[in-house]
Amino acid sequence: MLPQEVEELIREMSEERIRGASYLAQMGAKAYARLAEILEGEEFLNGLKDLGVEILNVNPTMASLYNLVRFIPIIDNPEFVAAKANEFIRLSEEAKREIGNIGSELIDQNEIIITHSYSSTVLEILKKAKEKGKAFKVIISESGPDYEGLFFAKKLEEFEIPFEVITDAQLGLFAKNATLALVGADNITKDGYVFNKAGTYLLALACNDNGIPFYVAAETFKIHPEARAEDIKIIERKFKRDHIIIRNYLFDATPWKYIRGIITELGILVPPKEI
Repeated sequence: MLPQEVEELIREMSEERIRGASYLAQMGAKAYARLAEILEGEEFLNGLKDLGVEILNVNPTMASLYNLVRFIPIIDNPEFVAAKANEFIRLSEEAKREIGNIGSELIDQNEIIITHSYSSTVLEILKKAKEKGKAFKVIISESGPDYEGLFFAKKLEEFEIPFEVITDAQLGLFAKNATLALVGADNITKDGYVFNKAGTYLLALACNDNGIPFYVAAETFKIHPEARAEDIKIIERKFKRDHIIIRNYLFDATPWKYIRGIITELGILVPPKEI
């Protein structure tokens, strides 16, 4: 059984509805670090194994959680485990900053960027482009039913980046007005499919039909080292509205043929051959 403080972190991860794979992976790393502060010996080893299972169960679709669990060794050395957990957080932040530098170079003056859902890596790119003095506008889908797009809009307001919010049903309509599409990712499979907020695939289709370059921004720990698209389990979270059950898969899969490139801290990768 995990300590209450660690269980609380797992509960927070499970209840998170807005922030994506990067945030949850860092939360998981903090849970490992906290476990290392509390337990030792056999209890610590058992706790590491249990925590790995709990983290994977938070969201089986997210490669970041899978790679975090692989990154943390199962050894009776709490100090080393804590150091590895903090290293994961540090590398994650460094990767995001580098993605911001690389991705911002894709943005030209007066660009019109369309995006779907909330992505901290996409936000980093936009922030860096703004710092470089580039003028651009962002089109954001509201991203129902959890409305991550509205959270993203508030973040853009903080950095004084101009935007407009559209309903999800208008992604195809507004894609033809864009010059660039940028989205995040929760999982990138070895065969080049990108799993992201449901609706991403539809945006990619609209961009392909209108000749709009479609890019994905993601740290390399979101690349699954083993799984192919058919191996990924997508969570469904049904909800009720006026007593009617609404089906709601959290993610969809965008085939690599619609993706111009994946912006990582190592550079822009062309899926699937460079993954």
